Amino acid sequence: MNTKAFKNAIEACSKAGGGQILVPPGLWLTGPIELQSNIDFHVERGALILFSPDHNNYPIIKRPAGGYVVAPPVYGFNLENMAITGSGLIDGNGTTWRPLKRSKVNESLWRKFVNSGGVTNSNNSIWYPSKAARDGMEEFAKLRKSGKEITPEDLLPFRDAMRPRLVLLINCKKIFISDITLENSPTFALNPIYCEDLVIRNIKVNNEYWAQNGDAIDIGMSKKVLVYNCTITAGDDGICMKSGHSINPSEPALQNIVITDCVVYHAHGGFVTGSETYGGMHNIFVNNCDFVGTDIGLRFKSARNRGGPVDNIFIKNIYMKDIVHDAVLFNTYYENSKNNEKVPVNDRTPVFKNIFIDSIFCDGARQAVSADGLPEMPIQNINITNSYISADKGFESKYAKGFKLTDVEIVPKTGPVFNLDESSDFNLNKILYPKKITDFLSVAGKDSKSISIKNTNITDFEKQIKFLDGLDKSIIMLK
Repeated sequence: MNTKAFKNAIEACSKAGGGQILVPPGLWLTGPIELQSNIDFHVERGALILFSPDHNNYPIIKRPAGGYVVAPPVYGFNLENMAITGSGLIDGNGTTWRPLKRSKVNESLWRKFVNSGGVTNSNNSIWYPSKAARDGMEEFAKLRKSGKEITPEDLLPFRDAMRPRLVLLINCKKIFISDITLENSPTFALNPIYCEDLVIRNIKVNNEYWAQNGDAIDIGMSKKVLVYNCTITAGDDGICMKSGHSINPSEPALQNIVITDCVVYHAHGGFVTGSETYGGMHNIFVNNCDFVGTDIGLRFKSARNRGGPVDNIFIKNIYMKDIVHDAVLFNTYYENSKNNEKVPVNDRTPVFKNIFIDSIFCDGARQAVSADGLPEMPIQNINITNSYISADKGFESKYAKGFKLTDVEIVPKTGPVFNLDESSDFNLNKILYPKKITDFLSVAGKDSKSISIKNTNITDFEKQIKFLDGLDKSIIMLK
C-alpha cells in the first residue's frame, strides 16, 4: 500500500509552495489520494495507479457542496492551480463497487460475477459485490427519515452503497487535466463540480459497456470549461453536462463550455445534457466529434421536477456511425412515466430552446430525430441545417414548436419522413429523402398548425401528406 507515500509527497510539495509529484513506471496500490493547490500530479507512461479493493481504506468525508461522500480515489476540494497529467493509468477498481444488471451482459459473464461472490436481488436480475452494497441505500433512507443528525460514523455501514467518483473536483479554479487514462471507475470517471477555468485534453476514459453509472466526463455546475481531443468508452453517458443547484441563482449554473475533437465509442450518449438541468445551462459549443456505436448521439434529457432552462447550444460537424437508438434525442420524460396531462409550469420545468445543429452526418440509427416535449412546455426553437441522417425511422416530434430544418437529408427505411404530433411553427426547407418513400409527412394533434414546406419535391400532395385527428389541410403551407 502506497497511501502514506502519496500523502507525504503531496504534503511536502504543498508546503514547499508547489511543484510536481512524479509517479514513475510501476504498479502502485493505494487508498484515496487527496490533491492540493499548486501541484502537477504527473503519472508517467508505464505507471498504473490501482486503488485498493478493500473499502475500509475509504473514509467518509464531508464535501464542500454539503453532505458526506465516500472519499473518492482521487479528489480535490477548494483548490487552485492544479494539474493531473501524464500518459499513465488510474484504475478505480470499480468492479468491487458496482452492481451489474443481468440484462446488460451475456450469461457467461453473468455467471462469472455471481460465482465470484457477492449477492443478487430478489428476482436475480442484479448482482451486487456485497450485501451492504445491495441493502445500503435502503437502510440509509431509513436513517435520513429518522431525523437523527447524521455523522460519518453513522454512514460507515452503508459505505459499499455510496459509490465514489473516480476523480472528483469541487469548487476548484485553474485546473489542467491532460493525457491521463481513467478506467474502471466506481461511478463517474471524471466529475468536476462548481469549477472554473478548467481544461481537459487528450485524456482517455475506458469503462466497460456494462459499468453501471459508468459515465466518462460529467461537467457539473461549472464555467469556462474546454474539453478537447478525448477518447471515450463508457458504461453510461460519454460527455455529459449536469446542472444542479446554482451558487448564484441569477445566472445559469453551467455556462461557457467548449467540447471539440472528441471520439465517443460505447456510451448511452455521445454529447449529453441532463438529466439534472434545474440549475440552467447556457452557451455550450460542441464541434468536430465522432460517435461510433453509441446508444444515442446527441442526447438532451430532463424531466418534470429535474428541469430548468437549457439554451444557446451550438453543435456542428458531428459524424456518427451505427447509433443504436436515436441520432438526436430530446426527452423530457427521463425516468418518469409518460403523462401527457398539462401541469403548471414552475422553476423545475425542463426547457430546451435555441439549439443550433449544423453539419451532422449519421450512417445508421434506429431513429433520425426524436423530440418529445411536455404539453405545458414544448421543445422549441431548434435549428438543424446542412445535415444527413440515415436511420430505420425518420423525424418524430410531439409537443414541439419552432423547428427549422434547412438542407437536411433524412433517409429512413420506411415512411413517413416526418411524423409530427401536437407540433407547430415548423419550417421544412430543402428537404431531401429517398424516392422510394411515398409518405413524406404525417401530422396529428389538434394543436398542430403552421407547417411550412419549401423547396422540397412533394410530387403528390394528397398521397404524401396524411392529416389525422380531423386536421384541416390549411395548416400546411407549400411553397
